[in-house]
Amino acid sequence: MYLRLVTGKEVIAKLKAAGWSLDRIHGSHHVLTKDGRAVPVPVHGNRDLGAGLIAAIQRQTGVTLK
Repeated sequence: MYLRLVTGKEVIAKLKAAGWSLDRIHGSHHVLTKDGRAVPVPVHGNRDLGAGLIAAIQRQTGVTLK
């Protein structure tokens, strides 16, 4: 399975479109929540997130981030 790498900003935009909302920002980590679940997404400028991190966020949220 090949995952296209995306930035933290792109992940946040896709999660917001899927109904997740920004709860808080702590340093470079944006925490999005939905239905009592929270998922941290690191945002380091325009750097791509690693494939493992993208896969973990997809598993936790059920949102396809490709």
